[in-house]
Amino acid sequence: MTTSDTSGRLDEAFERLHTTGPEFRGWLSNHAPMVVESLAAHGRAGAVHRWLDLYDDRLEEFPARTERVTDANWARALGDPRRAADWVDHFTRAVAERPWRAVLAEWWPRLLPGLYAGATHPVIRVGHAVRALRDRENEPRRTELAHALGYWAARHLPVAGIEPLPGAPSAAGSLDAVPPVESAQGGYLARLAAVRRLPVWADDVTGPEAARERLTELVRAATHRYATHGHGDPTMLVHAATAPNAVLRTLDALPRELWVPSLHAAWTASAAVTAMYAPDEPAERVPPARLTAGELVEEALAHGDEHVIKFADTALDVGDEVALAAARRAVELSEPLV
Repeated sequence: MTTSDTSGRLDEAFERLHTTGPEFRGWLSNHAPMVVESLAAHGRAGAVHRWLDLYDDRLEEFPARTERVTDANWARALGDPRRAADWVDHFTRAVAERPWRAVLAEWWPRLLPGLYAGATHPVIRVGHAVRALRDRENEPRRTELAHALGYWAARHLPVAGIEPLPGAPSAAGSLDAVPPVESAQGGYLARLAAVRRLPVWADDVTGPEAARERLTELVRAATHRYATHGHGDPTMLVHAATAPNAVLRTLDALPRELWVPSLHAAWTASAAVTAMYAPDEPAERVPPARLTAGELVEEALAHGDEHVIKFADTALDVGDEVALAAARRAVELSEPLV
């Protein structure tokens, strides 16, 4: 369960962060907007500035502008990371002139094929922005959505030519059927290029409510799977759960006809991350976490790692004992932010 932030600290944090860029050191994602929204959503808004102070060395200045994005040239600018500032400006104007849901509905199908962009961080940032807006609509939160959509557009990365393999009836079974990439080396882009085959799952879904149910199942299965497979890459395998959860959080702000394609895109992204970072063997059964939701939030906050906090947020959405154990596993496997 999430908690509404009435203190104004989340909005202060967003305003502080909107002077910074979406990435640092050339390509690493700025996780701060996602983390502060997670903390505020779970009643820890009072900690957001303290956490930002720890993260400050990863915040870089807002990038330089190049050329205005327009209705005539946007397709040419799509997927050009040098145009990040231009895209953020474009969406900032859009959400100032039109309802944010209308802007999201127009751009979601254009951006959805590039869900893999920025190691899925842009769509995750959109999911956090949408949750913040559904809690309260104001200028800092609309601007955060503009920054998130702009980041996604700048890093837009479609993937094609993946051979379909037989899947399983369940999301968990289909994730188990994902074959590891043959050359599991290099960074994200090199590994993504090596993904050639993925199981088909939920391809028979045609209705929006069924799409929501299957997407919920996928988030649960990917979160649970981290408990035994997260050691393959404690950071990157978080995204097998947090990316589809961002899509799930966004559904109610989208036209229902977009729910089914959103499910299919989320599955392919989650399966691709699973293929890219699969461990050689699963860990032995992870014991129950035996902690409350509040205790998990405090553990994640004390640890400080951005992926740990965001994964705990997703595990709390799932809400069962296995999900909390998976989040505890992330705490154990990850390096703390100090």
